[in-house]
Amino acid sequence: MWKRYAAVLPANPWNWIAVWRRNYMAWKKAAIASILGNLAEPVTSLFGLGFGLGAMVGRVDGIPYVAFLAAGMVATSAMISATFETIHATFARMHAKRTWESALCTQLTLGDIVLGELAWAASKALLAGTAMMLVAATMGFASWPSVLFALPVIALTGFAFASLAMIVTALAPSYDYFIFYQTLFLTPMLFLSGAVFPVSQLPDIFQKLSHLLPLSHSIELIRPAMLDRPGGGVALHISALCIFAVMPFFLSVGLLRRRLMS
Repeated sequence: MWKRYAAVLPANPWNWIAVWRRNYMAWKKAAIASILGNLAEPVTSLFGLGFGLGAMVGRVDGIPYVAFLAAGMVATSAMISATFETIHATFARMHAKRTWESALCTQLTLGDIVLGELAWAASKALLAGTAMMLVAATMGFASWPSVLFALPVIALTGFAFASLAMIVTALAPSYDYFIFYQTLFLTPMLFLSGAVFPVSQLPDIFQKLSHLLPLSHSIELIRPAMLDRPGGGVALHISALCIFAVMPFFLSVGLLRRRLMS
């Protein structure tokens, strides 16, 4: 059993680059439309909630509400970009276009393909999150140069959410099932992770639940960097994101092996 599983793991540390490059070459033809599409919802939330609701809320944790919200939208942008790339574009390459079948006829293993897909989704998340951060910085809601420390966190956030979404991709029979992941997991997490309002305003049980959500750990790292404030529990938050990135990867490879090769 272990030998069969080991055979589908990444063959070496660099094979995944071929998958990443293939996706990049296909994506660059519509790069601007893709980036704008990923930014639409976070930017709309930033302006709609930040300036609309912010006029009534005033200050949160000693800062303007729109500045508080901006950091949450940077993490949310990375989450949305990585997730949608994985559950839609990656699923299409695996299921409809059968690109994976062709790739598996080369020296690439299933693990190489999955790792390349996750790295590509993380790259798109980094682009979307950085673009969102530049919007916030232009409006004066991000501090330089401390905001640069948020960049690796955005990339790690993208990899973590892509890894989680790959499990959904491995299990979903068709595109129709992705709506359950979006509405039952992503949307509640947006409101439970401190992106829109402080977690301290939630009932105790939801405050404890928020500690288990990857978006919470991402925001706890990105917000202090953007606001040039000291952050607490940095090692804990990074470790949590790494767990969300690594464990679902191995699980998804096992599920995909059963789906595609059994």
